[in-house]
Amino acid sequence: MTMTLKEQIEIFYNKDNHEIKKSGEWKKVFQEFMQGLNNGDIRSAEPEKDTWKVNEWVKKGIIIGFRTGELTDMSLKKFPFFDKSTYPLKKVNKKDNIRIVPGGTSIRQGCYISPGVVMMPPCYVNVGAYVDKATMLDSHSLVGSCAQVGKNCHISAAAQIGGVLEPINARPVIIEDNVLIGGNCGIYEGILIKKNAILASGVIITSSTPVYDLVKEKIYKTTSSSLLTIPENSVVVPGSRPASGKFAQKQGISLHTPVIVKYRDASSNAKTALEEALRNT
Repeated sequence: MTMTLKEQIEIFYNKDNHEIKKSGEWKKVFQEFMQGLNNGDIRSAEPEKDTWKVNEWVKKGIIIGFRTGELTDMSLKKFPFFDKSTYPLKKVNKKDNIRIVPGGTSIRQGCYISPGVVMMPPCYVNVGAYVDKATMLDSHSLVGSCAQVGKNCHISAAAQIGGVLEPINARPVIIEDNVLIGGNCGIYEGILIKKNAILASGVIITSSTPVYDLVKEKIYKTTSSSLLTIPENSVVVPGSRPASGKFAQKQGISLHTPVIVKYRDASSNAKTALEEALRNT
């Protein structure tokens, strides 16, 4: 009975590096695995009904690639680069219909960039990432390892979408469709941004960040059973809350806190909704 790609990677993951490298079969398995990542057929996380499923075996395959790769000279003319032989730059050509503006952008082998994506220089997309169609990655933006970015998103200048490989069961950062991530935002540690949300410039969200919803009068947090989720259509701006303790109160210390100040309606586009929210806050 022929084993699936998933089953083969699970077996190799539990072998030591020397044993994997000795196996001629691993190169064939890894080549098939990388092809699946590159064309978007294999994803580290994927939508499943109303939630997202983490594919642990995909992270295992990526990790094996790092374990078995050799440090290799990948220099380009006068620019010296040295990386794992298993993860060279992704090969892109005109027929892929990806607009990559000249100026230092790097795309690592083993990520999916959909036709219609625009990449402004310099930006970086790491292995295992998935960027869907008509999304823009602006200058100095990062899409980290295994991060998932949906359709028609705008990842603004200097925005950081964090990556994750280990622990292998950890959910990557997920940005659903039609999301605007403002400049200098940072989204880390498995945060899920639901579709049509808007994050104003400078919003930082991690798994330990509470998010205050002024509209619904709720506080969103990571719990023991679920990671932090930013609601659909929400407009999030940087805010602050008083730090606890007498000393903090005496010194007037506040902590950064993202605040949901409104929700988009069907007729409002992202720019209008954000401008109205900032004017009325």
